[in-house]
Amino acid sequence: MKPMAMAGVVLVVLGIAGLAFGRFSYSTDKQVVAMGPITASVTEQHHVDVPDIASVGAVIAGALLVFFSRRSA
Repeated sequence: MKPMAMAGVVLVVLGIAGLAFGRFSYSTDKQVVAMGPITASVTEQHHVDVPDIASVGAVIAGALLVFFSRRSA
C-alpha cells in the first residue's frame, strides 16, 4: 500500500474515532508539598474535547488521499 493511501486510512480511522467518542481524558500527577523526605502529590484529570468539524475534516481529507493515491496508480 502506498504511503499516501496509508496516511489517508489513518486519517479516516482517527476521524471516525473522533466522531464516535468526541472526548478523551488523561491524568497527571502534580507534586503539591515537598518538605524534606515528606512529599504529597495530587492526581489531576484533564479532559480534551475533539471538535466535530475537525473529525469530519479528517474523514474527508483521508478519503481524498485514498482516492487520489489509487487514481494516480
